Amino acid sequence: KQWYQRRVRVNKTVSIETNCVEIEEKGVRLRLTVVDTPGFGDALNNDKCEEAIIKYVANQYEAYLQDESGLNRRNIVDNRVHCCLYFISPYGRGLKPIDIKFMRSLHDKVNIVPVIAKADTLTKSEIRSLKARILEEIEEASIRIYQFPECDSDEDEDFVEMNKDLKESLPFAVIGSNTFIVKEGNRVIGRQYPWGVVEVENPEHSDFGKLRNMLIRTHMQDLKEVTRDVHYENFRSQKLSYSTNTSVSETTGPKIVDETDKIIREKDEELKRMQRMVEQLTKQQNMLAAMQKQ
Repeated sequence: KQWYQRRVRVNKTVSIETNCVEIEEKGVRLRLTVVDTPGFGDALNNDKCEEAIIKYVANQYEAYLQDESGLNRRNIVDNRVHCCLYFISPYGRGLKPIDIKFMRSLHDKVNIVPVIAKADTLTKSEIRSLKARILEEIEEASIRIYQFPECDSDEDEDFVEMNKDLKESLPFAVIGSNTFIVKEGNRVIGRQYPWGVVEVENPEHSDFGKLRNMLIRTHMQDLKEVTRDVHYENFRSQKLSYSTNTSVSETTGPKIVDETDKIIREKDEELKRMQRMVEQLTKQQNMLAAMQKQ
């Protein structure tokens, strides 16, 4: 068997990397932005490793809010994060504390889709067992991952079956490779082992095809709508509420005190003027009375 390698080394870093690509699906061109954090969780101290990612998501919402509040609303570029693929190590018995902490801190800000990485290191029974364990721990930790929408009664049967299959596949167990291998006369992306070839896009080997179809074809619009109607709206409401409370405290707090002091001072001065006027009138009346007696 002939096989070819195209190696691209991914440097681990604590920074966030953004890559934009254009793909074409059935004649429709799609601009896709992939945000990667290859160094997440690799530091000696991971207490605040999720903060950079949370900040990035919030910054995209902030930029969209600013554009939405401006004059050029029709040409807004939507760079909001519509989906977060969270990769889980296959070597443990489930979720690590850092996994739970990260998903908890981000589940109310973005759609989280859990993914088991390097699924070719596990047998099929081990994958089933690990999937069940991860879903159980996600429920115990009260983590809200992306929920596939319920199908209507008049939906196409094929779509209903596919949607059900996607739900049952969570978390997706995928295999990654950048190696092209010639298998039975066909070039496939996969991994070469002494016992055979693991194909990335073979549904018997990996859930990669299901994940790709879900993201690009079947549920892309729903991911965008949930982001717009739920996550972004929550951010927008909190931002506007905070701005309103801040402006109210700034305008009604110190200024009200200043206004009150000003009114009190004016009243005091007015009372003093009236007292002086009364004293002057009293003196004038006394002087007139004395002159009349004379």
